[in-house]
Amino acid sequence: MNKIKIGVIGCGGIANQKHFPAMKKNSDLCEIVAFCDIIKERADKACKEYGTDHAKSYENYHDLLSDPEVEVVHICTPNVSHSKITVEAFEAKKHVYVEKPMSHNTEEAERMVQAWKKSGMQFTVGYQNRFRPEVMNLKKACEAGDLGEIYYAKAHAVRRKAVPTWGVFPNKALQGGGPLIDIGTHALDITLWCMNNYDVDTVSGQVFYKLGRLHGAEEGNLFGPWDPDTYEVEDSAMGFIKMKDGALINLEASWALNILDSREASTTLCGTLAGAEIHSGMSYPQNELIYNRARGGQLMQESISPSGQIAYFEGGGGGEEGTADCRQWLEAIRKGTQPLVKPQEALVVTRILDTIYKSAELNTEIRF
Repeated sequence: MNKIKIGVIGCGGIANQKHFPAMKKNSDLCEIVAFCDIIKERADKACKEYGTDHAKSYENYHDLLSDPEVEVVHICTPNVSHSKITVEAFEAKKHVYVEKPMSHNTEEAERMVQAWKKSGMQFTVGYQNRFRPEVMNLKKACEAGDLGEIYYAKAHAVRRKAVPTWGVFPNKALQGGGPLIDIGTHALDITLWCMNNYDVDTVSGQVFYKLGRLHGAEEGNLFGPWDPDTYEVEDSAMGFIKMKDGALINLEASWALNILDSREASTTLCGTLAGAEIHSGMSYPQNELIYNRARGGQLMQESISPSGQIAYFEGGGGGEEGTADCRQWLEAIRKGTQPLVKPQEALVVTRILDTIYKSAELNTEIRF
């Protein structure tokens, strides 16, 4: 069986913490034959560590896309560049895995979807948190109707003080935003996916530029002090998403917020038959899934507590969910089946996040 040949564009943090280790663990299905980064030394280093004996390293991604050996492209670059590289990759007839979020705004994300449909290639987005065991368990419960009609939900992506101080995270021109599109995107994806509800009616929200630009607020940050003078993105954002069937989702996202409970890539679902909460993040030693319902005349709780981490911070090792995500993606390419994370779903996530930013700017509710 011939291995799928992959080229990686962007050899920074997320590539080293998630993509490279995950592909190494799936080396029976794939091999990395090309690496590209605007800092050539990073591409060279990754090439030596993870590449085949004849792997190539590039400084210009156009050269990688022109490489006939490359069948699949993983795009691990700053958010604002996702759309342009993805569109050109499809034009070069490559399958594409792009890191989350799909793009920094709706228009660019729609261009990506159009290019994908025209290409006939495979396409997915990096929402690996779907593959965590507690998320999979909750998804199956929702599909089985165990919660009944889910009419209210919370998507949690709240850090107390954990602003990423490496890379380009505070750079609005390259990232397009802060915690809302960085970690809020994961929480929203989990919530929409479990509810299986993508029919949005209206969106409203508020975006806060408070602590990020306040001198002294950086004290106690998990990743060391940030520079308030170069911090350009929001430090927290909140959104309300009303669905066409009347269901409501409350989305909360922050890198810095004076709050005790830090919950990240988590969701709370409230149904007519039962409720469920996923607890994960810095306030929890391990990920938890808790169901709540009435039984035998009493209120009951049922807890499922698998171990595992949810984030890819510096020094991370790939994570089981990243490995599982990578494997199903490779198998989807080989078999010609749909990957678990569908582009149409990722597009809705990006549209919602983009609309929260616009709602805050215009100070009004926006109809989808």
